[in-house]
Amino acid sequence: MVKHVTDSNFVEETNEGVTLVDFWAPWCGPCRIQGPIIDEMAEEMTDVTFAKMDVDENPATATQFGIQSIPTLLIKKDGEVVETLMGVHRKEQLATVLNKYL
Repeated sequence: MVKHVTDSNFVEETNEGVTLVDFWAPWCGPCRIQGPIIDEMAEEMTDVTFAKMDVDENPATATQFGIQSIPTLLIKKDGEVVETLMGVHRKEQLATVLNKYL
């Protein structure tokens, strides 16, 4: 299951374990390609927390992390950003990156 995080609950929801956060917006074409990939991975990789954040509705967190283009994927481990990926990524690419932190 993918969590929908906001500025107010971002830290709490992404503070433990390995988390992939998808920064996106409804009007973003590449985001609409990345979204279903994230949804599919969330069903398969249950040891990773998958979260999505709409940058239009939650600008503070996006600004805090310097998100300037979307989709941007932040990978956090125990609350610390360990990797930032920009653009659309295939499921296999994401699985390889995530497995480094598990």
